[in-house]
Amino acid sequence: MKSLFLTGLFWTALSLFMMDEAAAVPSFARQTGISCSGCHTQSFGPNLTPLGRSFKLGGYTMSTGSDSNAKLPPISAMIVGSFTHLDNKLPEAPAPGYNTNNNGSFDEASLFYAGKVYSKLGAFVQLTYNGIEDILELDNTDIRLADRTQLGNHDFVYGVSFNNSPTVQDLWNTTPVWGYPYASSELTNTPGASTLIEGGLAQNAGGATAYMMWNDLLYLEAGAYASFSTQFQRNVGISESATADKIDGGAPYWRIALQHQLGGHYFSVGTFGLRANIVPGRDHSLGLNEYSDLGVDANYQFLGSAKHIFEYKASYIREDQKFGSGFLLGGNAANTNNRLFSLHSNASYTYDQTYSVNLGYFRTTGSYDPLLYADNIARKPNSEGFIAELDYVPFGKSDSPLAPWLNLRFALQYTAYTKFDGSQSNYDGSTRNASSNNTLFLNGWLIF
Repeated sequence: MKSLFLTGLFWTALSLFMMDEAAAVPSFARQTGISCSGCHTQSFGPNLTPLGRSFKLGGYTMSTGSDSNAKLPPISAMIVGSFTHLDNKLPEAPAPGYNTNNNGSFDEASLFYAGKVYSKLGAFVQLTYNGIEDILELDNTDIRLADRTQLGNHDFVYGVSFNNSPTVQDLWNTTPVWGYPYASSELTNTPGASTLIEGGLAQNAGGATAYMMWNDLLYLEAGAYASFSTQFQRNVGISESATADKIDGGAPYWRIALQHQLGGHYFSVGTFGLRANIVPGRDHSLGLNEYSDLGVDANYQFLGSAKHIFEYKASYIREDQKFGSGFLLGGNAANTNNRLFSLHSNASYTYDQTYSVNLGYFRTTGSYDPLLYADNIARKPNSEGFIAELDYVPFGKSDSPLAPWLNLRFALQYTAYTKFDGSQSNYDGSTRNASSNNTLFLNGWLIF
């Protein structure tokens, strides 16, 4: 029954794509009159150019005002499918209805409201059918109110963002939500430890941040996040548990960045962070776990050639953890204070905004804790590996067929682990090695 539903959904989406009516198209390109390759380094995908960052900074409201396409509702849709192969099959199926290895999957179908709402108000709202978990959920959301003026004879952009995940509003592809890799398999093993800002609050918390950009050089942002109620989370498909962890009060978030473009060379450096007190199980009597995340990041892009684009991105996050609840619960953590460190970097080369070669490196290290990391032999969170990826994006340029309606992206990705959950070999005591989780991932996106 599930396979019949997914097949029907796929062909329904394809039929919508073939319809003459332009009710479901890439709405940003339609609104601005700029091809996808103007705002994205690889024609289609999250990775932004300086123009793409400026569009997002201004609240998604930039418009030519003359194209008849710009008068259409800002609606787009997306279909994602993939195939996953591991070097060694999993001990058990990664999700109901799937095998322990070699899984083809209908990953998701998304509907977007993305573009200008009214005057200086714009939005990026994603509603997703998750084909792996078979649920409908509210996905990445960023609603902005922005304006610009002059300050000290220089351009000054300011605004507010209402969003549902720390860093979903970020302009640079160095922070967790839009960082490399831009897609990964949900049907493989992944390391057990990550910092809170790396998805720990994604979609289950709402935040408001105020931001400004002065002279296209200095960017400042600050705000806070709070957990959604359990009823709201159930209504939007985020959580079905009344005992899910929650933020105690508000969690402050900040972002500072400097950027500069010199000819075809673009540079940025910055810092970002989050401070949150978490209530385990929403039970205040158990105490609080405190997390302080501090990150630094850098970004370089060479955009001086019509055919050749080079990029390098890196981020480093340090998380200080204080487990007040661990002791009251009688054994969640052996240490009162721990630290976790996360490093991500990647380099890429793109030819004609069509073919891309990407190589990434990631590493997580942290404190020894025999209770917090009791599932692995080393009792440490340490994981390390490389991600190699080839991308092919045939459409998305101004002279592409059916532009901007047709956008297609294929990615062939291989993740190789040199260390997994603390060890290179026998990390969980079952003789499974880090390399057993090496993953070949073939991914395809269609957006229209």
